[in-house]
Amino acid sequence: MSVLAVIPARLGATRLPRKPLRLLAGEPLIVRVYQRVVSLGIADYVVVATDHSEVLAACESRGIPVVLTRDDHPSGTDRVAEVAARPEFAQFAVILNVQGDEPFVSHEALAGAVAIVTGGQAPIGTAAVPISVSALPRPDVVKVVRGDDGRALYFSRAPIPFLRDSADADSQEALARQHVGVYAYTRAALQAWVGWAPHPLELVERLEQLRPMAHGLAIGVADVPAAEGGIDTEDDLDRANLRWNTKHTNTLS
Repeated sequence: MSVLAVIPARLGATRLPRKPLRLLAGEPLIVRVYQRVVSLGIADYVVVATDHSEVLAACESRGIPVVLTRDDHPSGTDRVAEVAARPEFAQFAVILNVQGDEPFVSHEALAGAVAIVTGGQAPIGTAAVPISVSALPRPDVVKVVRGDDGRALYFSRAPIPFLRDSADADSQEALARQHVGVYAYTRAALQAWVGWAPHPLELVERLEQLRPMAHGLAIGVADVPAAEGGIDTEDDLDRANLRWNTKHTNTLS
């Protein structure tokens, strides 16, 4: 099954203004993310989806495939869906959504999400990593609980599974997982996702993946050992530049 990777890049981020164009090791962040996804060799084709002419120009000047989308999309998923629906991408059976602020996204996370879809386990695939108990209460850390079949039972910003008895602390740590925000979809699943209105569960938790789940679409969760976080703040960008300088990634040079 052929895989199209789409990297949504919105210029209007508030926490880190002009995020896609901020420099990581001398190149715009979106360029580094594109280079990373290409180097991993999971997708048959990689394209950037942006809402702004400046990001478009930055990509075009470096020979990076890019599409200028509508500027009123409520989420990156909607932006990815617009690109996937274009006639020139109709031959791709699986769509891979890679966030535009993850220049160190792991091979395991992307490959795991794609394998769920191509293997027929679920129409949507994502990934999760072990989580420390100290991170469980943090609302900025999205948690997921999986069933024995590897499918998500629920995503939440609350600590799940809830620890009712302190004697079960080891079980809670073994069951809890931190969601990694990469997604693979069948074409039909992606179209259905963006075609539905936001669900009340999604609005309460501010987690869009609850929308397809509430409608009965299964989400398979690949359990991977580790994953890198995205770049959301100035401090994140500083750390990313430091990492690049001290542990140079040859595949991105």
